[in-house]
Amino acid sequence: MNGYLSDVPVICQDSVGRCSFIDVLEEAVLVHRPVAVALRDGERFIDVVTDVVTENHEDYAVFRSHERVPVTDIAAATRCDPHQR
Repeated sequence: MNGYLSDVPVICQDSVGRCSFIDVLEEAVLVHRPVAVALRDGERFIDVVTDVVTENHEDYAVFRSHERVPVTDIAAATRCDPHQR
């Protein structure tokens, strides 16, 4: 994950807990800043979180360009400067 951005701390869901992690995603919605996301299956991407929704007792992160992802599938996230790669 830090290959995206080495100077910004990575927030791991397993370390901070589900509720705090959802708070981080909801904050990302408010500031409209891209986040670097690492999924538990190894996939990684950078996108803007547009919403966090709950459907059928499951929380989902909704992204601008990427399909929505169950929060339980997200291992970690960090804020990302879109000009750095």
